[in-house]
Amino acid sequence: MASLALPVDYQHLFRTLPENFLLIGPDPAATILDNTDSHVGVSLKSRASVVGKPFFEAYPATDESGAAEIRKSHQHVREHLTPHTMPLIRYDLVGPDGQLEELYWQATHYPVLDEQGQLRYILQRTQDVTAQLRASQAADEARRRLAEEQQRTRFILESLPVLVWTATASGQRDYFNARWLAFTGQPLGSQLHEGWLESLHPDDRAHVRQQWQASIAQGTPYQVEYRLRRADGQYRWMLSRATPQRSAADEITMWVGGVVDVHDQKRLVEEILEANEQQAVLSDQAYQNFKLVQQQRQLFYNLLLHAPAHICIVRGPEHRYEFANEEFLAFTQGVPVIGRTVAEVYPETVSQGLIAVLDRVLQTKEPYRGYERPLYLYDREGQLQEHFFNVLYDCFEEDGQPAGVTGYALDVTELVRARQQLQALLPPAAEAAS
Repeated sequence: MASLALPVDYQHLFRTLPENFLLIGPDPAATILDNTDSHVGVSLKSRASVVGKPFFEAYPATDESGAAEIRKSHQHVREHLTPHTMPLIRYDLVGPDGQLEELYWQATHYPVLDEQGQLRYILQRTQDVTAQLRASQAADEARRRLAEEQQRTRFILESLPVLVWTATASGQRDYFNARWLAFTGQPLGSQLHEGWLESLHPDDRAHVRQQWQASIAQGTPYQVEYRLRRADGQYRWMLSRATPQRSAADEITMWVGGVVDVHDQKRLVEEILEANEQQAVLSDQAYQNFKLVQQQRQLFYNLLLHAPAHICIVRGPEHRYEFANEEFLAFTQGVPVIGRTVAEVYPETVSQGLIAVLDRVLQTKEPYRGYERPLYLYDREGQLQEHFFNVLYDCFEEDGQPAGVTGYALDVTELVRARQQLQALLPPAAEAAS
């Protein structure tokens, strides 16, 4: 028995397709012949108000440049009988709230040919790509901000008046700033990994390597003196210090080190010891040494004062500010700091545990490190704003007793938010893969 063939209502089928299709005549006026229900919905115009009308009468262009692109695409299909995808166009529509909404569309025109291969219809497929466009723009902005932050960080490292280096978690040196390279007269490639040891005095290499490996193994701060060969061949005594950077899981992610020239101070001390039998000379050298120490203290004070990080000193169990550098004071927005307690300057931090952290550091003498630690602070309008800091709080002693806490904080808010924006833009599969 033959199967019963049911008639197909192709117009109904076309109109119910789940995409935005517009059927256009091949004539130069591009007369509207039909459209899908989905197209009716996004265009906010009834089918009866557009069918039978020329394209630009039914759908006026936002501007002449947009109209020209549409005509160009129609003409391409008429001449070449091949599909043509237009550049993104802006066509704003009134939203459900009655407000004009900025929208961007991707339109492709397809030729529909008859049996003789002649153009019978032009089928327009329109897709709203506003969300994708804005996501792409947001990702580009996040990448730009991240690149600017990286450039700013590199500028700071290159501008600091010290020899700066960094190393991987395993201790392999992977960066030296321009001041190190200028001092040693060596190219960057020769100093990476363990190549930097070749710039040290042969008698100091074994000891320095041993000290560095011990710090890596124990995860403790690194400090050592050695003689470093200058570009002119002279060896200068240097003091090198490094601190490990830790993740939220307290794992070391990298090392950051700085080197200062202490050659003159060291030689001065040696001369004082050698001349200890000559009281007059000893007194004069001691005075000069005192002046030099005072100068060094002033130098380090100035370095701390102008350092591109939030640095402060609080004294006593009430945590009263004794010192705050320019970066820290700029962040307080003109609120007086020196002589006041942390709770008085930042009352909002008490409930966030900051005072408890300072108490613990002062009582246990153990440093506290925080990686991207969130902190809510009031802005000028009295609104709480979330910030993120990499912090180090360390206890200092006087006469063998804990006297206060030194604080070092680096504002990484922009970096954290940029990373959060990038992560938010990644699809789940890409985020898992990363």
